[in-house]
Amino acid sequence: MFSSLFLIGSFGTTEILLIIFVIVLLFGAKRIPELFKGMGQGVREFKDATKDSNKPEYRDNDPQQPRS
Repeated sequence: MFSSLFLIGSFGTTEILLIIFVIVLLFGAKRIPELFKGMGQGVREFKDATKDSNKPEYRDNDPQQPRS
């Protein structure tokens, strides 16, 4: 049963070309660069968000230490 799942990862040249052909048919050649541009922007925003999550956040946006 699970042995068929391992065959999913082995794509050949013919399968990749068939997938590209189907994508071109569905979206059209003009929309594909727009789709990849949007995906790239999403990945960039995600990377920026993960980098910013390591920085401490302050309520008043003042990086000074709180007063005791």
